[in-house]
Amino acid sequence: MEKPFSAACERNQQDIAKRLQSVFKNTRCVLEIGSGSGQHAVCFASRLPWLEWHTSDLTQCHSGIMQWLKAAPNANLHPPITLDVCNPWPQIGQDAIFTANTIHIMTWRAVTHLFLAAAKTLPTRGLLCLYGPFIYTRKALAPSNDRFDKQLKQRDPKQGLRYFEALDRLAKRTGLELVADTTMPTNNQLLVWEKHC
Repeated sequence: MEKPFSAACERNQQDIAKRLQSVFKNTRCVLEIGSGSGQHAVCFASRLPWLEWHTSDLTQCHSGIMQWLKAAPNANLHPPITLDVCNPWPQIGQDAIFTANTIHIMTWRAVTHLFLAAAKTLPTRGLLCLYGPFIYTRKALAPSNDRFDKQLKQRDPKQGLRYFEALDRLAKRTGLELVADTTMPTNNQLLVWEKHC
């Protein structure tokens, strides 16, 4: 059985890893939400060896993630945890949470639960890090992101690119403050919030 493969992960993982080396320089334990194929986890655990990287996803994704973990074993890379963001989260001592390209496929209810659970489980100065395409009210949306947004909404009206401003308001209500908004290749952003209380 071939490992699951995401071309987008393959393209973006080195750029994300380079940025995370700075973002997570004082971090020790990361919970990845929606590990998907497992490619990001394998790359990031290797490039950030001081981290304990915990994968997670719905149960049906675990076999694919495990194929990648077995093909590139690493002492700091952990098997997937079953996690639905709307249900109680595991306590593994995480001081950072990372998720890539998941917010636009979640319902807004799930996005809200993600922020609430992140604020609840992170320690003071813990980090919530989101990667993906977002909409900014004062910035023109790239044509490729506009097409992607329309495709998502045609597939499911509850999906679609999320407004940065709405996410930041939600973050502030849960005690998270924006500390970084970094432009990444191919019209993506890396957003980082820090828990201040």
